[in-house]
Amino acid sequence: MRRLTQATAIAAVAMLVFAGCGKKTDDSAGDKASTDDCVEVDSTKKVGMAFDVGGRGDQSFNDSAAKGLDKAACELGFDVQTAEAQDGEAESAREGRLQQLVDAGFNPVIAVGFAYSASVGKIAAANPEVDFAIVDDGVEGDNIANLLFAEEQGSFLVGAAAALKSESGNIGFVGGVEVPLIVKFEAGYKAGATAVNPDIEIQSRYLTQPPDFSGFGDPAKGKATAEGMFDKGADVVYHAAGGSGGGVFEAAAAAGGKAIGVDSDQALTADASVKDVILTSMLKNIDVAVFTYLSEVDGGTAPTGPTVYDLSVDGVGYSTTGGQVDDIKEKLDEYKQQIVDGTIKVPTS
Repeated sequence: MRRLTQATAIAAVAMLVFAGCGKKTDDSAGDKASTDDCVEVDSTKKVGMAFDVGGRGDQSFNDSAAKGLDKAACELGFDVQTAEAQDGEAESAREGRLQQLVDAGFNPVIAVGFAYSASVGKIAAANPEVDFAIVDDGVEGDNIANLLFAEEQGSFLVGAAAALKSESGNIGFVGGVEVPLIVKFEAGYKAGATAVNPDIEIQSRYLTQPPDFSGFGDPAKGKATAEGMFDKGADVVYHAAGGSGGGVFEAAAAAGGKAIGVDSDQALTADASVKDVILTSMLKNIDVAVFTYLSEVDGGTAPTGPTVYDLSVDGVGYSTTGGQVDDIKEKLDEYKQQIVDGTIKVPTS
């Protein structure tokens, strides 16, 4: 049975990469735990995860999902296997990746990212005995769980931070691909910035248009786009562009500006040469959603339908690593409370 939870609560696939995991975690996915702290792997509990473009190691979206998977492997004993997406791949490749995980005996299967929407719908319907979860998409099915987030709410807070910290009154937004999900980030960011300063100038650019999803894995394009914004007067640029964000950080460092990370606390995960330019990051706690889902599976009940993680349960938020927003934290938390209590309604488009 599907339920709505407010967590306010086919040919062989070319270059398909599988990586098995057990009693270990990965540095790129978050804090590394000693394998001595982990339970033994239970080979009867098999979970597969299909990453989006950029894969494990993107220091952002995929790594946040991987962190939750690693935690489930360590603490719950799941035997896990992951599959990597490729730039420019056809829909059949995504379908094949999911089916190959199913054929290998992995259940549940978690797809990371809205690009898997059609393929999850098709493969889940063809395999009703297997449980599926998808991050960031609402595709329906009796055996599909949708792990969703109020990205606009977290983006409002970092937009407010950008406006409070900007000295030029000019800030930027770099989106990876212009799709409704990423537009939610842009809408929230603009709303937060204009709540602080109605006259602020906001430059906005997207790296690619669908069906080209390479905008989530092209640091060079991210750098060039952000450079243009800094050249035109911006002093803070927020990216919602996955692996392309590394280029935004490089541009900020070269321009003497600031950048805002996304999904993970990127002041902890980015290259040491650019960590100091990261003002804050919009936290999207995909790891919490993945681990919560797998905990319920481990308990014997696989969730179905949408679960929304918002500010009220810290499903989204902002980071304070580096202390660069300590002086405005009180103001940001006031905005957070106004969003939680409904005083502020954050737009999604």
